[in-house]
Amino acid sequence: MQPTNDDVRRDATPGECSEDFRHGLLGIRFRLGVQSPVPMRRALPAAVCLLLMLLSARDAAADLTAFVGSNLTPANRPARGLAVSVSLLAVGFEFEYSDTGADAGAGAPALRSAMFNVQVQTPRVVGLQAYGTVGGGVYQERLAEHRRTNFGTNAGGGLKAPLAGSIGVRLDYRLFTLRGRPLHTNVQRFYVGAYLAF
Repeated sequence: MQPTNDDVRRDATPGECSEDFRHGLLGIRFRLGVQSPVPMRRALPAAVCLLLMLLSARDAAADLTAFVGSNLTPANRPARGLAVSVSLLAVGFEFEYSDTGADAGAGAPALRSAMFNVQVQTPRVVGLQAYGTVGGGVYQERLAEHRRTNFGTNAGGGLKAPLAGSIGVRLDYRLFTLRGRPLHTNVQRFYVGAYLAF
């Protein structure tokens, strides 16, 4: 007969739980009747551990990109930012911060975004490497008295080309989809950046 959650909670002692831990996480979950997933507060340490594992891997690579470009929606205006990425073979992860200025005359808001992305990249051919990327994060949109902070997603791709040693140039296109009733839901951006590989 299958014991109920109340039964297993009542007969579980600290010693038994400790023994279950030594024999596997599943035993603890069964004895304590835990149904919920891993708490969100454990997600950040897990992400940090993943990045450290990628950096320590023999074939791992990382680079830091500083970029300037243009936000095309609804009018051209300058954008700038930083991106750091870590990759292992064909898969990589990237964090990007971007800041676009406002153009009140054109009704174009200032836009700041912080995005965490997954990248899929090709092997280098004649030094060139193409990639596709998708991810999400938070944004802040501002124009006069208008303020909007919410979640957003982005997708795009680009090309990396080495110049000299660990320095190279990067071309990138992104399409952002902003949530929470922004002034402009779909935002296009293009940039040219210089990266430092390490």
